[in-house]
Amino acid sequence: MSVQDSYRPTAAINAPETDRASFMAKVYQHVGLALAAFIGFEVVLFVTGIAEEMREFFVNNGRFTWLLLLGAFMFIQGFAAKASTNLADPGKQYMGLFVAAFGQALIFAPFLSLVFLEQGGGNTVAQAAVVTLVSFALLTAIGLFTRKDLSFLRPIVMWGFGLALIAIVLSAFIGGIQLGVWFSLAMIGLSGAAILYKTQEILRTYPIGAHVPAAVALFSSLMTMFWYVLRLFMSRR
Repeated sequence: MSVQDSYRPTAAINAPETDRASFMAKVYQHVGLALAAFIGFEVVLFVTGIAEEMREFFVNNGRFTWLLLLGAFMFIQGFAAKASTNLADPGKQYMGLFVAAFGQALIFAPFLSLVFLEQGGGNTVAQAAVVTLVSFALLTAIGLFTRKDLSFLRPIVMWGFGLALIAIVLSAFIGGIQLGVWFSLAMIGLSGAAILYKTQEILRTYPIGAHVPAAVALFSSLMTMFWYVLRLFMSRR
């Protein structure tokens, strides 16, 4: 049973304005906490040399190993999402948040290592991060302040990510399929739609005390957008 199903009567949108504003502030503070944890985990992976070893392993062993990493990542994120929705246990919620950050750090490590190896990395990563954060802020504002019901985006997002997963799997098995610039652009757009939908969903269906699972949901979409913005910047070389 989801957070929404269990707590719909106490959704944040039905709370007093001050409580609603405080709830949303906590959501974004915890998105920031997840980002800080992601950076911390990433620093550890780079300082210890694990990120470089991961890059060499995945580059040298072909596309199928990336599928294994993707599978492990999806398992970790599923566990994190489930743990974070346990509103009766704040400890499990925060465990879910940090596990989500670790999962993102794990899948980003070989990719970021490749960026630093091929492009010097710093400027490329910084530019992609700025574009992602500005886009996230704009989409968040639209999701929070628009009066339009954005629930129609849910099937689009689910269908789009399903097709994307199929395309990624097929590209690993069929050498002729290249997921190039247009795929990155499509995924950036899809991630933006997910941020819009989830922002409004959080406000309309999550309870006041569910700021941690709400942050986990938004953090996932934010990092997906960052991945494909960075991938798009990489394609310029």
